[in-house]
Amino acid sequence: MSLIAAASLVACSTSASPSDTVSQPPGAELADPTAVSDQGAQEATAECKRTVTPMGDVVNLASTVAPITSIVSMVVGDLGPKVVGIVPEGTNSHTYEPPPSVAELLAKSDVVFLNGLGLEEPTSELASQNMKGSIICEIGTAILPEGSWVYDFSFPREGGKPNPHIWTNPPMVLSMLTVIRDAVVTLDPANADSYDANYVKASKLVSALDEAMVQATATVPVRNRKLLTYHDAYAYFALKYRYEVIGAIQPQSFEEPSPQDIAGIIEQVRAEQVPAIFGSEVFPSPVLEQIGKETGATYIDTLRDDDLPGKPGELEHSWAGLMKYNFATMVRALGGDPSAIEAVNLDVGLIDKAYYPQ
Repeated sequence: MSLIAAASLVACSTSASPSDTVSQPPGAELADPTAVSDQGAQEATAECKRTVTPMGDVVNLASTVAPITSIVSMVVGDLGPKVVGIVPEGTNSHTYEPPPSVAELLAKSDVVFLNGLGLEEPTSELASQNMKGSIICEIGTAILPEGSWVYDFSFPREGGKPNPHIWTNPPMVLSMLTVIRDAVVTLDPANADSYDANYVKASKLVSALDEAMVQATATVPVRNRKLLTYHDAYAYFALKYRYEVIGAIQPQSFEEPSPQDIAGIIEQVRAEQVPAIFGSEVFPSPVLEQIGKETGATYIDTLRDDDLPGKPGELEHSWAGLMKYNFATMVRALGGDPSAIEAVNLDVGLIDKAYYPQ
């Protein structure tokens, strides 16, 4: 589906008032919950909770993209298990091909935590080949029944893969924390109380960010709640906070959009008077810059999809730091007040000892 087609869907949708119930982001298509089975979610949940005996004295946990690594680390803290990320920060996780060294890492891991939903297929395949008897835990697949999958212009239904970016939706992250806690408690029951304590701290932080985002969104004029981004990472964010995702410059093919596509987006941004458009801190987009110049929309090129702020070991270098930065940036650029988000304290007593490849 082209960007023009996506733009047309949005243009034909009904704008939501603050009191409306929005069942899906405009331009997106939810799977029909009456026509699909939740068997996949049930099987993924059972796999994440499967009982295995750790291979060594230390529980070894692998994870994929940096936000997933951070969420796992919130539960694990400094209790002993070793958490090692696989996908280097700033890498396109959709096209990442793991090197042979990852096969060795996986073979020594008791669990690998993946986002799932088709995000890390080469890594998932490598895990299946090298993790004999160990757990391959697809967190997103476990928490999101097929009837709640979102398909859109970058992830069309005919492509067979839903939009996988669930970590931009804090309530979904609460469910992710539950899956992770259950998995590590099964592996290391002696530390169950401590994992539970970390889980409570992490859940409070996630809930605080959610509440702050609700407050901040209320300050953004409804007409301004439109997102044009470089990467299509905000479908589940939009679902929760009632924003319209009007387009993404990086389509499923990861090629540049055609001149026709760009012209259609420019026309829509002008027609809807979109105040700001958002690029990636890692992947510069001359196309978005061009759209900003031709429409008068402010071009913000500092959003982060799965590249955490700061450096490993710093408080901001976390899933929560990523969300706090992105949420505040979007709210401010769209004419709202981000002070509620900026006031969220990231220091809740959790220790991150995970390894993040750079």
